[in-house]
Amino acid sequence: MCGIVGYVGSQSALDVVMAGLKRLEYRGYDSAGVAVPADGGLATAKRAGKLVNLDKELSEHPLPAAATGIGHTRWATHGGPTDANAHPHLDNAGRVAVVHNGIIENFAPLRAELAERGHDLPSETDTEVVAHLLAEEFSGCADLAQAMRLVCRRLEGAFTLVAVHADAPDVVVGARRNSPLVVGVGEGEYFLASDVAAFIAHTRDAVELGQDQVVELSRDGVTVTGFDGTPADVRSYHVDWDASAAEKAGYASFMLKEIAEQPKAVADTLLGRVDGSGTLSLDEVRIPPGVLRETNKVVVIACGTAYHAGLIAKYAIEHWTRIPCEVELASEFRYRDPILDQQTLVVAISQSGETMDTLMALRHAREQGARVLAICNTNGSTIPRESDAVLYTHAGPEVAVASTKAFLTQLVACYLVALYLGQARGTKYGDEIRDVVRDLAGISGAVERVLGTMEPVRELARSLAHKDTVLFLGRHVGHPVALEGALKLKELAYMHAEGFAAGELKHGPIALIEEDLPVVVVAPSPRGRSVLHGKIVSNIQEIRARGARTVVIAEEGDEAVVPYADHLIRVPATPTLLQPLVATVPLQVFACELATARGNEVDQPRNLAKSVTVE
Repeated sequence: MCGIVGYVGSQSALDVVMAGLKRLEYRGYDSAGVAVPADGGLATAKRAGKLVNLDKELSEHPLPAAATGIGHTRWATHGGPTDANAHPHLDNAGRVAVVHNGIIENFAPLRAELAERGHDLPSETDTEVVAHLLAEEFSGCADLAQAMRLVCRRLEGAFTLVAVHADAPDVVVGARRNSPLVVGVGEGEYFLASDVAAFIAHTRDAVELGQDQVVELSRDGVTVTGFDGTPADVRSYHVDWDASAAEKAGYASFMLKEIAEQPKAVADTLLGRVDGSGTLSLDEVRIPPGVLRETNKVVVIACGTAYHAGLIAKYAIEHWTRIPCEVELASEFRYRDPILDQQTLVVAISQSGETMDTLMALRHAREQGARVLAICNTNGSTIPRESDAVLYTHAGPEVAVASTKAFLTQLVACYLVALYLGQARGTKYGDEIRDVVRDLAGISGAVERVLGTMEPVRELARSLAHKDTVLFLGRHVGHPVALEGALKLKELAYMHAEGFAAGELKHGPIALIEEDLPVVVVAPSPRGRSVLHGKIVSNIQEIRARGARTVVIAEEGDEAVVPYADHLIRVPATPTLLQPLVATVPLQVFACELATARGNEVDQPRNLAKSVTVE
């Protein structure tokens, strides 16, 4: 959740850290703070609310110049979003400053222990105990990295910690357990951050940190050890996008920019996947072909928008491979004792690769002997590193909290995984795979066409901004699209929105229909599965007869829905399984425009953060 930045080098640390925090504010915007070693001590500033409040504080009360510093932008867990609870947290002597992402589960007994030794802990946070423990350990060894290792051995939970000490002014130390932290390597300068976006303006060279590792940055370089002090092997990698990709580029919001980037993101995710013979390849595969051939069940685990991608994946996997597929909320998965074995393939979907619920579900699956294939947008993140196979989406950085281009690229990746399984099991031949990939390649242009026809959708959204409720209906792959449309409206417009399987209307939800209630209906193609189309037309008639205001998303040439649509949104005709790639786009635009008309901040909706790294 929270965003963390650390810096050691020759530039103004405060400038580097604040610029990094601005790029990471999507991870949390309840409060923000910074600390720099200066004049033999530590100088800090922190304020509740968005980063602009800290900016104002620093302009009115500048901190001393320093070439080392740390910063934090917070999504509150322990303690409300107040100045006192904002990070960094200090020990009582003000010699050590700590910023933290995650939850320290045993903070209560540690806090009680510190209080007994005379420590005063005025905040409501779990983080504060770390600052006091670090101060104690540092007093015994005068080595901040060693002090961090000793403290981390006592902590339970998931955490990223970054600290500075007044007595080691040229050192920044970080620690990682089940929470993201990456090193940036520049020319004579080094960075720590929750995400490479924080330092991409300075360097595109990064180093992965593994589980239970401590990293020390100094003017001399980077040293990584395990919590037990043994030297750790690390992997370096190069980020394939630059700082401009994380800028608004003239758009009013990151969300609008990311919606507009979807045609390219879809095309990039497909690039180079199939050779001339129709053979499909993933990015990394450590699963023997024979194991895939013996797979008798697929389980998709994901959260939020990624879960909706998984629901659509189920249709493709079962249709193309004839393997039964289950789709599970990762947050519930390991608590219900799922049945897994060596013939189960688990597909874990996560944009960030750090989603804690999905990561813990993945680990549970591997403990049961299942193989795991990850679909992820972030190179070097934890989920792909702990998986047996990886397919990276190539959406580029997604800054807006509500996912758009990451969702579409996850869908493309899900289709590719389904085809890959079909290839491994012999249920899909090379020419069939080429045909589907050719259809997928055409989606980029189809999405571009949809984006060019969205002004009526924006007008409709503005006209409905005063409404309290919008319902969404769909059948087949249109049902997860309806769920995703409702989620976007909840996230951005803070209004009641629900998605239903249209066939379930008469089993209860139709009681919600009242005069002038907006209902968005995702109509399946009249081609191929015409029986479904006929049933959705009947559903539209049923709700319209009860006063609903119908908004129908239908493919070009579908005339059967016209008499029953108060508002008609056309999308290009596509193969049935691929329709979500075009049908979702108007719902993204609709939610963004409606939320904007209500005066909401679409990039940073209340109470949410981009990457959910706590359970």
